[in-house]
Amino acid sequence: MESGKRATMVDVAAAAGVALRTVSRYVNGQTNIAPEIAARIAAAIETLNFRRNSAAASIRPGQRSGLVALITEDIANPFYAAVTGAVESVLRRHGYLLLAASSEEDGGRFADLVERLIERRVDGLIVVPPLDPGPRWAALAREIRALVLLDRPVVTEAAAGTGTPTGTGTPTGTEAPTAPGALRADLVVADDRAGGALATRLLLPAGPRVAFVGDTLALPTLAARHRGHLDALHDAGIHADPALTVAGLRESSTVAAGIGALLDAGAAVDGFFAANNRAALGVLSALAERGLRRPVVGFDDIEGAQLFDPPLTVVRPDLAAMGRTAAELLVERIAGSDRDPVVHVVPVDPVLRRSHLAAPAPARVTGPAAAPPAPATSPPPPAPPTRERDHQ
Repeated sequence: MESGKRATMVDVAAAAGVALRTVSRYVNGQTNIAPEIAARIAAAIETLNFRRNSAAASIRPGQRSGLVALITEDIANPFYAAVTGAVESVLRRHGYLLLAASSEEDGGRFADLVERLIERRVDGLIVVPPLDPGPRWAALAREIRALVLLDRPVVTEAAAGTGTPTGTGTPTGTEAPTAPGALRADLVVADDRAGGALATRLLLPAGPRVAFVGDTLALPTLAARHRGHLDALHDAGIHADPALTVAGLRESSTVAAGIGALLDAGAAVDGFFAANNRAALGVLSALAERGLRRPVVGFDDIEGAQLFDPPLTVVRPDLAAMGRTAAELLVERIAGSDRDPVVHVVPVDPVLRRSHLAAPAPARVTGPAAAPPAPATSPPPPAPPTRERDHQ
């Protein structure tokens, strides 16, 4: 256990070499525990100065707390705010109180939150796993009464191929390797791969050299969108130029710098698929700084996107459907459903504004006689009026 950190039942279980549920039975006064094991637990509790949560302890075994928790990357992010609103609406109708927290893409913080929520005897959890959930995640997840994964797959029975796909889409964005002991959890995702293909197809009329721009491809969602991008190029008989995959840029400022460097080096780019909103803002900024116009398609949506010049075309998942579905699946699990895990794939739809139809790049001329591109006559896109919405 880290120095200064409050001891949890997970820490006690690790120190005593027993299962978490055994520690839970001990601290709740159950007596059907072997004396040797009880002594080890008592010693660990004393060594770690563990104090049980009195509110959680007041809940009798088998009794429900009426609490459900949602852990996202950032609850202030408007993308997750929209999902949270839909989750809360369903849970309120079923009599549950929602607790919400942010992992901030930190595996240690994520595991700490899960531990604390388990101690408080929440009836179920909906989580957006961070890129690296950390080594404690698998053990903790098995102690959760009911679990639904949202937006990002990790290794679950459903994602590993032993569950049942549902929904109107196909599970194109949920690939995960089969692994021993896969978690028994439902999974709700957007059809990221289909969305990536759709975005790229919207850009191909301007030319074959479409750049993919986004965060690290280690993120399952971004990797699926990139696979869709490559699918669309392959279907059109176009060889994918690795130089046109600009990944690993998390903030809009770093995207702007990276795309600016690409353009300044004279790279031939006919259009940009910005695979999340930070990427879209960065691409638009780089183009505006240089007075250039290229077709751009984003993924998700940005508040005020219709105010850009030209208005930003996007591929957008149904956020309310994602939240409602996750909540409904969780309520089923809390009620005792033991059906096979499912992957529910929420479809994506194009929101056609005009940025995918922007004037393509002017004819490229090489040599000393080449003239710089004429500046755009229309003003650069304005900053969005509210915080960007992003979905990794």
